[in-house]
Amino acid sequence: MKNQIPTFKHIPVMGLLALLTLALLTLNSCTDKKKTVAETTTTSTMDIPPLFERRGELASAIEWQRTKEKVAELNGKIRKEPNDIKPRLQMAVIYLAEARITGEHPYYYPAILKILDGVLTMDPKNFEATTFKASVKMSQHQFAEARELAEKARQINPSNAYVYGVLVDANVELGNYEEAVAMSDKMQALKPSLESYSRASYLREIYGNYPSSIAAMKLAVQAGLPGSEPQCWSKNILGHLYETTGQLDNAEQQYDGILVMRPSYAFAMAGQARIQKARKEYDKALVTLEKAAKIMPEFSFHEQMAEIYALQGNQEKARKKFAEVARMLDEDARSGHAVDLELCKLYTKAGQLDSAKIYGLIEYKKRPKNIDVNHALAWVYFNQHDLKNAQQHMQIALRTGSKDPELLQEAGAIELALGNAGQRDKLVAIARKTNPKFTL
Repeated sequence: MKNQIPTFKHIPVMGLLALLTLALLTLNSCTDKKKTVAETTTTSTMDIPPLFERRGELASAIEWQRTKEKVAELNGKIRKEPNDIKPRLQMAVIYLAEARITGEHPYYYPAILKILDGVLTMDPKNFEATTFKASVKMSQHQFAEARELAEKARQINPSNAYVYGVLVDANVELGNYEEAVAMSDKMQALKPSLESYSRASYLREIYGNYPSSIAAMKLAVQAGLPGSEPQCWSKNILGHLYETTGQLDNAEQQYDGILVMRPSYAFAMAGQARIQKARKEYDKALVTLEKAAKIMPEFSFHEQMAEIYALQGNQEKARKKFAEVARMLDEDARSGHAVDLELCKLYTKAGQLDSAKIYGLIEYKKRPKNIDVNHALAWVYFNQHDLKNAQQHMQIALRTGSKDPELLQEAGAIELALGNAGQRDKLVAIARKTNPKFTL
């Protein structure tokens, strides 16, 4: 559950929500008709925001020209048939994919919502638009609203696998883990796929079963179209799982493999940088992160740089970089993206504990059962020497049996500070069983 990992947890992450370039092929819609019940409603093509022009390496990617051509084609269809819903939905799917590829979330998420709201004006019960809107709300970390929309979509079409994926994501983020497992099981029964395998993998990780989590993510990779963005996303998460379990060579192999297929895949570069950081190749890691940051404006790349500056003893550079990350998150917040948890973690790393606590409590009020939120707050309280509150939040963070080494190490530090050396030793032993190379 690290900010740097583009899974549907964050993202930018569980985020995320992945794999929408294939979504229209998997949705079993009851709204294929060209004209809706609101036939008198017309929405001008001017209501379709333009593509955000790619820059740098992403602008030279092969799919960019095809994307522009497809958007132009869809705009033509919308001008010709203003009440035809399908091209608007296809436009939303393209923009969802562009948001993932470019990282231009402050532009694309409001743009997508505008397109979808236009569809819902014409057809208030449109399944695809409702489901996609839930996905965008997930990506903006508006989890309660995302769950409400996904439940509404499920009432429209209870036999569609995709909507259960959104329900998995929303319930995870709200801390409803048992419900998330039930939704995941339903999703897999309806459609075994990259999407369903990846969600099963994350839930197994949450419940502390790393071997099974890795096995499920391997299935996700195998289910993906070789070289596609969804498959690269899955390989990136598989690399993260290898990192967490101390298998750095395997992790590096995943990241290197992605970049052979997609040289501009910035998240794989960030993965390489984490490997370099783990090997204390700090200058090399900074170069790799600079390259990733030039490709897409992802805050976590800059956050990693700040951490490396701090490890190098360059506190001034670290301070300036942490401040830059805060500005990036503020920009995201202005576009409707809830970033309170990210700010809590950022300010904790920067040593600004009062600010960290403020943002952590804002997020806790919205998601009191989420283990990541409670983990973040526990660590704030520990650093403020409020051990009682630190222990209380850490107990919630541990309630699913997570075996994440960082979480267990911090839980152990709290127990040791409370005088429970034996409990601390047990937690560290579990961490080292997950990752034999784990060091305090």
